[in-house]
Amino acid sequence: QVQLVESGGGLVQAGDSLRLSCAASGRAFSTYVMAWFRQAPGKEREFVGYIYWSGSTGYADSVNGRFTISRDNAKNTMYLQMKSLKHEDTALYYCAATPSGGTYSSPRVYFYWGQGTQVTVSS
Repeated sequence: QVQLVESGGGLVQAGDSLRLSCAASGRAFSTYVMAWFRQAPGKEREFVGYIYWSGSTGYADSVNGRFTISRDNAKNTMYLQMKSLKHEDTALYYCAATPSGGTYSSPRVYFYWGQGTQVTVSS
């Protein structure tokens, strides 16, 4: 069993930066593929990016070059560094984890989810 807790959300202005954290419980954290998703009001949950146990990453086109995912396996924590934030980045941001293989951009692959942290970008 893995429990995930996001933090770091808030209200920022367009162009600002923000860093989200996802703290995980469980000994197997370092072997899990972790990801960030987001969901804006009235929209479906959207893939943001993932990170393998090795540190390799993949991103959605909408955030590539602006967002960076990293992880510290010793601290059981994953991070999402967001730069050049836009109004359209406003959403509830979730972290997710899976021990399994699959299409990591799909929410169906992920077994465990956090409760989310709100990011609001004013234009």
